[in-house]
Amino acid sequence: MALNKLELLRIFCTAAELGHFKACASKLAISPQAVTRAIQQLEQLTGEVLFHRNTRQIRLTQFGQQLWQDGQQQLAQLEQLLSPRQASAELAGLVRLAAPAAYRPVLMPLLLEFARLYPQIQLDIRLSDQHSDVVDEQIDLGIRAGLLRDQSFVAVPVSKVALWLVASPDYVAAHGAPQTVADLNQHALTSVLDASTGRAWSWFFAKGETYSPRQVRWMVNDTAEEIAALIAGVGIGQVADFLAKPALARGQLQRLLPELEPEPWPVSLYRPQRGPVPVRVRLLFDYLRTQLSQVD
Repeated sequence: MALNKLELLRIFCTAAELGHFKACASKLAISPQAVTRAIQQLEQLTGEVLFHRNTRQIRLTQFGQQLWQDGQQQLAQLEQLLSPRQASAELAGLVRLAAPAAYRPVLMPLLLEFARLYPQIQLDIRLSDQHSDVVDEQIDLGIRAGLLRDQSFVAVPVSKVALWLVASPDYVAAHGAPQTVADLNQHALTSVLDASTGRAWSWFFAKGETYSPRQVRWMVNDTAEEIAALIAGVGIGQVADFLAKPALARGQLQRLLPELEPEPWPVSLYRPQRGPVPVRVRLLFDYLRTQLSQVD
């Protein structure tokens, strides 16, 4: 069977290093005859004699010596190119992460700590409440709430997010609390804009019930601004539990219709691509999996 040029060069460099065809054959797990044929083929390709041979030993010719030095360097570069990067190189390069904009207060402190731990890793963070095109945007990792419909993703559940209906105590004192979902039609509401439709995001309740906010008094494209408006008594809104908890703990917000809250949604950390994973991507994946699972 004819060998390619890379295989010929590898056999030659091994023979030159060991100084014996038989030892070369043993190291590469091939026959001594295969080593001899490879050297002969390489000599035909180069038009030069590579070894002085006798019955007891082989010795490189001047041309063979130069080819060995050059060949070793080329093989080493190829090995480095095709092998997993070594320690320092492994901890360098770019990782692109997509996540919902609402996760900013949870995610950013974790990513800042990761950046401190691994200063050679570059982070490109895409925060948006619209699902990213993981192919076009070359996303390495993502975080998503709800069911992941793409079965090609490598995903692990890291937490759950509940949706709470909230308002400030001042708003409730002035306008009363709704007793049913239908009562929301009589209240001022806040919402985050769904950029894909130009309307407010739908609200979700128990047993699969949904509600489209009608009297939206305060529409924003940033969840932090919605929380600020709710605390200020602008109206009633449905927000993720982790966004509302600090304000609830301070008495600035209160939960409404808790008996109608939907089942918490799963939050998944995912990789869009299967197959080998660069160390820098695996580091961030494992770090976020651990940290997000501990977020209360």
